[in-house]
Amino acid sequence: MSDIAERALHTRTARSVEALQRSFIDNLYYVVGKPIEESSTTDQYLALAHTIRDRLLARLMTSNQQYRRAGNRTVAYLSAEFLLGPQLGNNIFNLDLWENTWANTQQALDNLGLSLDAILEAEPEPGLGNGGLGRLAACYLDSMATLGVSSIGYGIRYEYGIFDQQIQDGWQVEVADNWLRNGNPWEFQNRSRSYPVGFGGHTQTYIKDGREHKQWIPSNTIIGVAYDTPILGYGGQHANLLRLWKSEPSNTFDFQAFNHGDYYGAVDELVAAENISKVLYPNDEPEDGKRLRLKQQYFFVSCSLQDMLRMVVEEGGVVHNFASRFVAQLNDTHPAIGIPELMRLLVDAHSLNWDEAWEITRHTFAYTNHTLLPEALETWSLPLFRELLPRHMEIIFEINARFLDEVRTEVIDDVAKISRVSIIEESGSKRVRMANLACVGSFAINGVARMHSELLKCTVLRDFNDLWPEKFSNKTNGVTPRRFMAMSNRPLGMLLDETISEGWLLNPDKLKALEQFADDSAFQDKWAAAKRASKVRFSGYLQETLGIAVDPDSLFDVQAKRIHEYKRQHLNLLHVISMYLRIKHDPHFDGPPRTFIFSGKAAPAYRMAKLIIKLINAVADVVNHDPHTRDRLKVVFVPNMSVKLGQRLYPAADLSEQISTAGMEASGTGNMKFSMNGALTIGTLDGANVEIRDAVGGDNFFLFGRTVEEVLALKAQGYRSRDFIDAQPLLHESLQLVASGFFSHWNAEFFWSFLDNLWNADPYLVCADFGDYLNCHENVGVEYKNSTAWCRKSILNVSRIGYFSSDRSVREYCTDIWQVPV
Repeated sequence: MSDIAERALHTRTARSVEALQRSFIDNLYYVVGKPIEESSTTDQYLALAHTIRDRLLARLMTSNQQYRRAGNRTVAYLSAEFLLGPQLGNNIFNLDLWENTWANTQQALDNLGLSLDAILEAEPEPGLGNGGLGRLAACYLDSMATLGVSSIGYGIRYEYGIFDQQIQDGWQVEVADNWLRNGNPWEFQNRSRSYPVGFGGHTQTYIKDGREHKQWIPSNTIIGVAYDTPILGYGGQHANLLRLWKSEPSNTFDFQAFNHGDYYGAVDELVAAENISKVLYPNDEPEDGKRLRLKQQYFFVSCSLQDMLRMVVEEGGVVHNFASRFVAQLNDTHPAIGIPELMRLLVDAHSLNWDEAWEITRHTFAYTNHTLLPEALETWSLPLFRELLPRHMEIIFEINARFLDEVRTEVIDDVAKISRVSIIEESGSKRVRMANLACVGSFAINGVARMHSELLKCTVLRDFNDLWPEKFSNKTNGVTPRRFMAMSNRPLGMLLDETISEGWLLNPDKLKALEQFADDSAFQDKWAAAKRASKVRFSGYLQETLGIAVDPDSLFDVQAKRIHEYKRQHLNLLHVISMYLRIKHDPHFDGPPRTFIFSGKAAPAYRMAKLIIKLINAVADVVNHDPHTRDRLKVVFVPNMSVKLGQRLYPAADLSEQISTAGMEASGTGNMKFSMNGALTIGTLDGANVEIRDAVGGDNFFLFGRTVEEVLALKAQGYRSRDFIDAQPLLHESLQLVASGFFSHWNAEFFWSFLDNLWNADPYLVCADFGDYLNCHENVGVEYKNSTAWCRKSILNVSRIGYFSSDRSVREYCTDIWQVPV
């Protein structure tokens, strides 16, 4: 393009160095309100974000026009979480190939004496998710935009995220995640998309056109206001929409109350309404917490469904065609209240008869299950549900009555099965079973890994599989290689580009071409150098943020995920203690130096998980300061696990700990991210580990532990953890060291509940799997010392991991469930 033609392009869309530089200065001055010489790094981040956002909007508008012309079904992805991660770098990367837009942006800032890296570091992470559920949703939005699939992500615009995790005296301390303190430059407030959402009140019956109708008269109504964020696909060809809802009162200020001196009461409605979108996952131990979570779930699905119905009508369609215009994917049970809500909107607001409304509803929703734990399947007490959503309670009763009538014709006298599939749990205090509701009201049900899907069909959802086997399928999770390989791991990304060309980002099957280089010593040297560069970078981060020096040539052994007993961080920790004891007993112990890295948050009310964090830090305090071990063994707990931290951590890991009890993990996505970055996995046959091992090859995966069948058999026999402790001297000694108070300043009672749980319960078979885990780690140490063999395994892991791209997952959803072209 000539210089004249380039200047003719509007400064908001052009991507030359000159145009980007001019646009940045304009946004800094006219949007942020700062001249460059007075601007902070945060100011510069906001200006650059607006500069890049300008270039997304043309894609968003063009994509919307293309989708409307095509007339294809739109995917509404309903999720309580969207863990987007930092957006600035991702959007620059997706706008075009790295060497173009990225290089031009970097040069534009260099010309101004600014650092792109420093500006990227200033971006706060959107507090819109907690872990795998939200990260999966974000990856799917990325893939749908990349593949040109018409979609809208719907959720809540949380003012505060899950929490910022600080470590004080070894304990997790939760601090408010005020991620919006400087605003969010990526979003647009869209008040033209605002909808009323009611709570409480009562219903009344009336007759119209000779037919009985119901009217819900809420006692309280709030407003949901849309905040829209463009989601750009890789290559910049398509952009889709993430629409998040903020809650506001229908009347923001009670002027009469203020005039009568009730200054706090004047804003009561404002506070109560805004609380609904205030915090991601409020503590639901108290009744008020449960009430708020149910309000949150209903709030966002009601706004979303009203929005979808509006689009159908405004585009000239009729609500009868709703299911041909939209498919709504339920990302777990949090949005399952959308099933009775759509029925309410169709029957009460649009006057459809029940049968037609139900036909539309059950062809609109598809349900993804994310858990095998029966206690994790969401339920709500009938009194609470009836108090907040009286009309929906009536609708659920009607759905359930009609459904059970159908079931009785299939199973006749099987009272137990009828009770199990009922949406209403009758035993004890009556409750609404949201997973049952999701199964009854959806046309498709899927698990998120091959093993998980099979276990669903024979455990928690067995009865529904008996009724409707055609509804069930598997859609193994995936993650985007753009963010988690190319962007976050530039040394690896550049080596892959150089070796197999850039096409692997859209077609990860091309990674298979790496196999021919697995035994090439020159390529292995380049691979090892790329890996070491990432380890050096992460070592610098630990030194800068935690003041901890680690050896980048040590084995980086990483477990980064939510802290939970079934994920077995305490099994990992007991291995650390056993290794500490072995080095103390034998100064000539021949294992390679190791850096054990833990990261993850515990739910604020989960006492055992928080105690495990405390013990990790207590062990680290001893091990890292013992002169006999500190050069051979280092333990680090990195606080505040996030996408931003993960982008540093995944590339640095040598070994990925995926050690959950078999049959407990639905899938996992961290296991995929680590493997994509060349880490080898030590893991059980659980979740997606099974498929990862099949893909990369058993020789390139460190397998240990009991299978699902063996776990069930051991529990059925009456599992006694003490039998395994007594049979394993090193496990016994490790537990006794904790019991002695060695890690708690000789307070022998400090970790008593942790020890008591293992000695007398051990529900996740830590003691039973410990011996096999220890032996497997012996093999890890031997393999790591052979750097050539380890490097070969690392290369093969990456070459065979392409299946776990979220692009593949989305294509399968499009073809098998959503029925949309891709």
